[in-house]
Amino acid sequence: MLNQINLEDIISIAIKAGKNVLKIYNKDFKIIYKDDNSPLSEADLISNEIICKELVKFNIPILSEENKTISYEQRKDWEYFWCIDPIDGTKEFINKNGEFTINIALIYKDTPVLGVVHAPALNLLYSSKKGEGAFKNGIKLPLQRNDDFLKIVASKSHLNNQTKDFIDNIKTTKQKEFVSMGSSLKLCLVASNEADTYPRLAPTMEWDTAAADAIVREAGKMTYDFYTKKPLVYNKENLLNPYFIVE
Repeated sequence: MLNQINLEDIISIAIKAGKNVLKIYNKDFKIIYKDDNSPLSEADLISNEIICKELVKFNIPILSEENKTISYEQRKDWEYFWCIDPIDGTKEFINKNGEFTINIALIYKDTPVLGVVHAPALNLLYSSKKGEGAFKNGIKLPLQRNDDFLKIVASKSHLNNQTKDFIDNIKTTKQKEFVSMGSSLKLCLVASNEADTYPRLAPTMEWDTAAADAIVREAGKMTYDFYTKKPLVYNKENLLNPYFIVE
């Protein structure tokens, strides 16, 4: 199945969604709140509609943050499925700092094998397909770096005391440099070698990480369960991710 999917086609879908999202981003937009009180903009819904409409032609199941819940009984035997977050970083979108992304991943059983992360407001596009490499705006990852810092990336919206304690306890002879970024771009910073580690000691869902995780893995890095040290897995009965670290 994977070899029948052209990565450029998925990139085009993300770019199409991004262009439509930017039309809303650049004007006043409506915000509603979901049952869990998390914000949802009209851009989430439009992006979701565009992506799902384009992906349906592949005849592969779709798991999206904005679609209705699919029971584990329905999805536990899926061989392949799309895992999408139409807008990751809704708070960043609402705050208009540009650090939101459109995430499209293809999962094989429990492992991300294709990923596209598009940040339209920043003109950034990360992509990967298993066996074909990972890229940032067409440049192969990981990038070369010429500094002696240990760069640690963490969330602007979710930096908690547990994460601060973890960062303080990292033993290194290098000087620590803190890099703050929104949405799934945090994983992409490690994938690109612009950061060394990303500890996430706060809740995330599978669709928050799947696309960027595919890019991380194809760039030669890994996203590990913080406690078991095993690679993150997907299509779990509970779609909540464990705490994790990318390095």
